[in-house]
Amino acid sequence: MTNHVLQKLVEMRGIETHYVDAWGKPTTISEASKAKLLNVLGYDTSSEEAIQAQLTQEAKDIWQSPLNPVQVNRETDNIQFTVRLPIELVNDNYTVIVTDESGQEFRHSFIPVDQQLISAAQFDEVEYQEYAVAFPHQLPLGYHNFALHVDGDAQSLADMRLIVAPQACYTPKAIEQGKKIWGLSVQLYCLRSESNWGVGDFSDLAKLIRKSADVGAEFIGLNPIHSLYPANPEACSPYGPSSRRWLNYLYLDVSAIEGFRDDSVQRIVNDDDFQRKLQHVREVEYIDYTGVAELKLKALAAVFEVYNHQFLSKNTKENRAFKKFVDEGGESLDMLAVYDVLQEKLKSEEKPSWGWPVFPDNVKEYHKPDVAKFKKANSKRVKFYQFLQWQAALQLAQASKVADDAGMAIGLYRDLAVGVSEGSAEIWGNKDLYCVNASVGAPPDVLGPLGQNWGLPPMDPHKLYEQRYQPIIDLFSSNMASSGALRIDHVMALLRLWWVVKGDHARDGGYVYYPVDDLLGILALESHRHQSLVIGEDLGTVPEEIRSKLADNGVYSYRVFFFEQAEDGGFFSPSHYPVQSMSTLTTHDMPTLIGFWHCLDLQLGKELGLYPTDEILSTLYADRHENKQAILDSLHGHHSVGDDVGRDVNHTAMSRALNIGMQTHMAGGSSALLSLQLEDWLEMDKPVNVPGTFNEYPNWRRKLSQNLEAIFDNEEISQLARTLTEKRKSASTNK
Repeated sequence: MTNHVLQKLVEMRGIETHYVDAWGKPTTISEASKAKLLNVLGYDTSSEEAIQAQLTQEAKDIWQSPLNPVQVNRETDNIQFTVRLPIELVNDNYTVIVTDESGQEFRHSFIPVDQQLISAAQFDEVEYQEYAVAFPHQLPLGYHNFALHVDGDAQSLADMRLIVAPQACYTPKAIEQGKKIWGLSVQLYCLRSESNWGVGDFSDLAKLIRKSADVGAEFIGLNPIHSLYPANPEACSPYGPSSRRWLNYLYLDVSAIEGFRDDSVQRIVNDDDFQRKLQHVREVEYIDYTGVAELKLKALAAVFEVYNHQFLSKNTKENRAFKKFVDEGGESLDMLAVYDVLQEKLKSEEKPSWGWPVFPDNVKEYHKPDVAKFKKANSKRVKFYQFLQWQAALQLAQASKVADDAGMAIGLYRDLAVGVSEGSAEIWGNKDLYCVNASVGAPPDVLGPLGQNWGLPPMDPHKLYEQRYQPIIDLFSSNMASSGALRIDHVMALLRLWWVVKGDHARDGGYVYYPVDDLLGILALESHRHQSLVIGEDLGTVPEEIRSKLADNGVYSYRVFFFEQAEDGGFFSPSHYPVQSMSTLTTHDMPTLIGFWHCLDLQLGKELGLYPTDEILSTLYADRHENKQAILDSLHGHHSVGDDVGRDVNHTAMSRALNIGMQTHMAGGSSALLSLQLEDWLEMDKPVNVPGTFNEYPNWRRKLSQNLEAIFDNEEISQLARTLTEKRKSASTNK
């Protein structure tokens, strides 16, 4: 087989042959990797003839489709569309009818042969011609139906979705005018309180918002709060969800749902055994997800019985609201609820149940007939899980309203994970969209010298296009609900993703490109609809093309202090960060300030076997030592710390003064947003997550060291908050 034929298919499917790695070195993807990536995309690469036949068939399918499935334009574009027809039809009269979301129609009639001929092709002795046609109307922002009619025929010949998007994402007026703000980032489950059931909940979130707003914070940033697995609570990573459209029911405050005070529920929660278990899950240092899930599901089932009898079995306003929620959730909500019940049922029968790959064949996919039968036979339990999603949405909205009422500039910002896990409901419900024999990851870089494999099957960009981008529209829209900003984890996914074929090492993967301009247009449209600022986590191997493109599209960059270094090893002053950015000291994948300074992460990494050789570990220690000295030089050089903080790294341990100095150093910077971690306010040492580990470390389980009620009673913390607020005000006036 010639490389030329394979390369043609590689280019057609957006597989990148060459890229520049994290160290600036040009790198080439192997021929074997190219072929394997094509295989997981569904192609037969066994021979040149097989590849050529597939290229021919795909070209034929395109030419025999009069319109593309979807087209994205910006509001200032002159809209032009393409039409493909057999040559014997190009002299006929056609009319396109565009129907916007309000039902208004825009019409344009044309004869193809009078338009601009772009290209032609022949299949089965039939010539096809493609024309570019200008559409003379200005369309409103939104999602429009574009139908092509032969004159005199009421039935459309073809249709597509036409999306008209703003030039850039939304930015709140105050921030646009130069206001610089700060807020707190938190893993919601980490919150301790006097009332929660062993995991932070939406009532805790409302309390945190209120208390943070009182001391000057303008936002609370959340970890992903996506739906996980009720029947498999130990699968607790917020970045490996079951569905990114829906919420994790564990964040429900059970006691806040009407019906909780009913005697039938109170008998359950006041039982001695229940109270003993509740005491245990509240007190343990690391979250006991199995224990919490057992308690919450038991109590929620009892609350549902009361609520269902009182409201959802009659013509009540509550029932009308619930039915509206279910109708709007559509197939996606139904699919998730059915999946949760099915997984629960299989687990109760002690059958393999971790995810759909091990489900019985007759229920391995949502659209199978036996799944419909199962749904009907278990309709009340399906309704229960739909009810949990409804209540979660209501409680999240109530927390967001607290932020609005407090006058926060942003309020809540949510986090969109880069994908769903292999056994997820999202894949179970849309198998065509996902390439389950590959996983998203990252090539070797500074954070992961061996490369990373995240176990998240990627979307097929071509299938996404064929589905008219609906899955992405739904994702952006649902994750901007009840929030003022959205952080997109690994935002490079809008441009390209590193695909690792199942069974291969992460370094042997390759980049697959996505329709970045279309996706950014949709992001901008949803951003304006929800009035949601967008932050793109652009760490790791980032091509310059995406950085400038994101900036032009109004996406805020993500700047982590420890990565903002000059070539000589010195740290850039935060006053040199882009204004259009959110800055932070650390992230959920990094050690806390104490952990960093005392090299606790390196010590832990050694214990967990993360470093292949002592030489690598020794180099990391040496680099850390140099970095800490450079940090001290920078802090003293900018007068961010006083003489109570040493100048020599050999004699300077992490102290309260150094901790506060680093945070206030960031507060004087030029980034519009500054995000700080509650862990560093509490001077905690253990990380929330250790990348590259699974069971070796209790990731996503560590709680905060203090109850929420006590944190803001601490005068030192209140003083830090006041200082941050003043520094941000000063930075705003000095812009």
